[in-house]
Amino acid sequence: MANPILRNSFDREGILEGDLMTVNGAVLKSIFLLVTIILSAAYTWQLAITGFVDKMYLLVAVGLIGGTIAGLVTVWFKPRISPILSLIYAVCEGFFLGGISVMYESSYHGIVLKAIFATFAVMAVMLFLYITRLIRMTEKLWAFILTATASIALIYLIQIGASFFGRSIPLIFSSGPYGIGFSLIVIGIAALNLIADFSIIEEGARHGLPKKYEWVGAVGLMFSLVWLYLEILRLFAKRN
Repeated sequence: MANPILRNSFDREGILEGDLMTVNGAVLKSIFLLVTIILSAAYTWQLAITGFVDKMYLLVAVGLIGGTIAGLVTVWFKPRISPILSLIYAVCEGFFLGGISVMYESSYHGIVLKAIFATFAVMAVMLFLYITRLIRMTEKLWAFILTATASIALIYLIQIGASFFGRSIPLIFSSGPYGIGFSLIVIGIAALNLIADFSIIEEGARHGLPKKYEWVGAVGLMFSLVWLYLEILRLFAKRN
């Protein structure tokens, strides 16, 4: 759910400053962060399968909190130190994803591999749609993505708050038709966030932003990709 934050971060600085941001640079940094996430996730996974479950749960908590803080600070507050913060974000995000993936895999054998494949398949489709301009980032589409993303975030916050009192929002978090339908909608919004990320990175390069914003763009893209993966995991779990 990085796009509203990422766009605001780009909007704050449009001055030429040394080396300039490029699309290729942002792509390479995105690949680097993705590989880092995968490696740190593999470490957490290895802890679980070798019996160090307590350490795994600790890394999940550290990863969730640390990754969220590092990611938000990178794209919102401190782009000047974005290389360091981006690496911290990727390592923490990997710890979190590795633990969450183990939890799902222990309940639904094979679900993680299917979710990974589906995530990259969706990303490839969205990239194709963006490159071919079959989907164009317009102000109306941007407003829709922003509103839909904020609405989903609010729903999840309400659900988290309700869970402290032993309650849940009816139907949409169940495994029934309404729950599956809600997951499909959320996956659709997460996929559109990828389109917005591609557009924002391209705009940043076209407007001559400083090179450090390649890291900002890469983190924003990882935010959306991680969100998409988690939502696909939830959907597959509901179907099982």
